[in-house]
Amino acid sequence: MIPTEDASARKREIEEKLKQEQETLSFIRENLEKSDQLTKGMVSILSSFESRLMQLENSIIPVHKQTENLQRLQENVDKTLSCMDHVISYYHVAKDTDRIIREGPTGRLDEYLACIAKIQKAVEYFQDNNPDSPELNTVKARFEKGKELLEAEFRSLLTRYSKPVPPILILDAISVDEELEVQEDIVLEHLPEAVLQDIICIAGWLVEYGRNQDFMNVYFQIRSNQLDRSIKGLKDHFRKNSASSGILYSPAVQTKRKDTPTKKAPKRPVYIPGTIRKAQNLLKQYSQHGLDGKKGGSNLTPLEGYDHDLRVKHHSDALTEKHGAAAGKDDVLDIEIDSYIHCISAFVKLAQSEYALLTEIIPEHHQKKTFDSLIQEALDNLMLEGDNIVSAARRAIMRHDYSAVLTIFPILRHLKMNKSEFDTTLQGTAASTKNKLPTLITSMETIGAKALEEFADSIKNDPDKEYNMPKDGTVHELTSNAILFLQQLLDFHETAGAMLASQETSSSASSYTSEFNKRLLSTYICKVLGNLQLNLLSKSKVYEDSALSAIFLHNNYNYILKSLEKSELIQLVTVTQKKAESSYRELIEQQIYMYKSSWHKVTEHLADRNMPVFQPGTKLKDKERQVIKDKFKGFNDGLEELCKIQKGWAIPDKEQRDFIRQSQKKVVSDAYRSFLQRCANISFTKNPEKYHKYRPEEVEEMIERLFDTSA
Repeated sequence: MIPTEDASARKREIEEKLKQEQETLSFIRENLEKSDQLTKGMVSILSSFESRLMQLENSIIPVHKQTENLQRLQENVDKTLSCMDHVISYYHVAKDTDRIIREGPTGRLDEYLACIAKIQKAVEYFQDNNPDSPELNTVKARFEKGKELLEAEFRSLLTRYSKPVPPILILDAISVDEELEVQEDIVLEHLPEAVLQDIICIAGWLVEYGRNQDFMNVYFQIRSNQLDRSIKGLKDHFRKNSASSGILYSPAVQTKRKDTPTKKAPKRPVYIPGTIRKAQNLLKQYSQHGLDGKKGGSNLTPLEGYDHDLRVKHHSDALTEKHGAAAGKDDVLDIEIDSYIHCISAFVKLAQSEYALLTEIIPEHHQKKTFDSLIQEALDNLMLEGDNIVSAARRAIMRHDYSAVLTIFPILRHLKMNKSEFDTTLQGTAASTKNKLPTLITSMETIGAKALEEFADSIKNDPDKEYNMPKDGTVHELTSNAILFLQQLLDFHETAGAMLASQETSSSASSYTSEFNKRLLSTYICKVLGNLQLNLLSKSKVYEDSALSAIFLHNNYNYILKSLEKSELIQLVTVTQKKAESSYRELIEQQIYMYKSSWHKVTEHLADRNMPVFQPGTKLKDKERQVIKDKFKGFNDGLEELCKIQKGWAIPDKEQRDFIRQSQKKVVSDAYRSFLQRCANISFTKNPEKYHKYRPEEVEEMIERLFDTSA
């Protein structure tokens, strides 16, 4: 049980706490009432502010909307004015551009094209918005006028600045391609750079807006004319410089070719003007005048070993003296051949340059067709000239003038060597264009092969006419013709072999290998030599004197052998005839033996046959003395007769001439000395000087003068 004092204290404590809580509660209630009053006041204020804001908004929003509408109206007015100005400008385009269009684009192409662009926009505007307006017709007419003037400017620039490429520059470009190991491009500048850029600009505009291809036709016509003129200018250059020898280069390139350490041998053999023509002249001279300018003779000087170059020079000089006018004409033809060869190379180089220029101006899908048209005139002229050469060769062959085929060889070789580059240049052109060169090559090969075969037949069938035989037994004109012809083939052996191969139908011919062509040419040369040998053998029978016949065959066989060896024809011959050289040496030895037989009728008088047997101190009978007299007389008469006859015979080869003289001199001299020794102590006549006319030394001198008309 809780004590009373504690309970009373506890009660008082509780009552005090209750009183404090009541006071706190009263304070809170008072504050709440104040807060409610403040809240009501704030709500009243906010309600009043909201009411005022609503009133303000209701006043400002209409003003804002009205202002916005006004601004939009202002923008629309500005746009409308701008559009009106733009539209009005279309109506003024014709007037604004009239002066510039009338004056043309010359000298101010950019400004002119800007005016054309304005006119084009005006045309588009009127077509879209007012197709019936008269202004459309006006600007259309102005646009067409502007386009015509641009086309005229295109033509004018091309015509005014397109010039033929100088011949010297063409020759420089060709020489660089052929002779320098390090290629140095010589730029063929057809148009000044500024003019070229204007032409490219005009061409680009005409392609995009002109909507026609007339300018492409203008381009190929003008450039085609310049290409043709460049090639013709090169021809004229060769004609004007026909007095010069060799290939004509500019001084700059001559210096370069002399000093450049990277120079190598030319890729193709250089055609030397005059070489083939001189050979043709020799062939014609032989056939028309004989070997000494009259029927059957010979002016072949006794050149040791039949030196070919000296012989060619000798006869060429003689021809120049005797036939100056004809030689001049031949020189012109020779220049034409050289000119044609260079024109082929020039065409390739110029065509490549033209194509490079064309690609900058003509649209890609029109380039090949335009290029095809551009080169046609120059290409046709070159092919026509080639056809004329073939026709001239064909006519010459019909006249049996086979030397004409020599004209074709350098040309054909050059065409074939340039064919791959030719085909590359013409890639993409029409088939008819690409086939022109192969057709010309085929024609030349066909006519060349025909000439070769007919020449071989002509050697075989050359008639045996006495008036056509050399009186002195020297080299026959037929032999000179044949060897000279074959020597020219040696310079073009690959071309000649290909000619013959082109006519073969066997499967092995289809490969056209170099070795096959070489064997064909070797077979052909052996055929010609075989025909020549048979004909010479037949001709030798025309001579009544077998010794002269032997000298004739000896001279011809020796001439053939020496010519084969000196010109290296022997290497071609041995491809199919391994023993050709030894065979000719055997033939030569046979003829020397046959010739020596002619002296048997002289030396037989010196033999012991029928010689009387006598003893010292025994007197000879009259019959025995007569035998010795007859032997002396027979020897003297035979010696004089042979020396007189054979003195006029010819052995042009000094080595052979000396050999035959020495060998015959030894045989006769030894026999004569032996005979004199046997008769030394025999008294067979009172007048020994009548029979013993010649001392051995005199006999040797007489034999030494054989084959020498000047002795």
